[in-house]
Amino acid sequence: MIWFMSPEALWFVGHCVNLSSEQAAELRTLAADRHVTADVALRARIVLWAGEGRRRKDIAELAGVSARTVDRTRTRYVENGVAGLVERKRGGGKEQVPPQTRSRVIALTRMTPPPESGLSHWSTRNVTLLDGRRHVFECR
Repeated sequence: MIWFMSPEALWFVGHCVNLSSEQAAELRTLAADRHVTADVALRARIVLWAGEGRRRKDIAELAGVSARTVDRTRTRYVENGVAGLVERKRGGGKEQVPPQTRSRVIALTRMTPPPESGLSHWSTRNVTLLDGRRHVFECR
């Protein structure tokens, strides 16, 4: 990867993609395979077009993606081969309810409601009112 800096702009010149005939055939097969996700097929076409020597602006227009996506796809292919075209696993989301709060709510719901409450069983609303954290537990 090479970065050029000018006062007006910063732009990226990606990896050069030189494909052997075997690599090009493999990418053509991947791009036409009906059992491959559309994203992977599109990435294969992007690499094929880059291998043909097309400009990234033209590739981006043909593929309907940004020039940055073209750069990223070419880089991933050069570094990882066909495996670089497959979607990567993404990290899971942050746990929304802290473990201490979760265990407190579970313990509370395993007990019967106090007799003075007049409740026969716990509802989500009753637990949140008792806990004082309505915004955390109640789904709207």
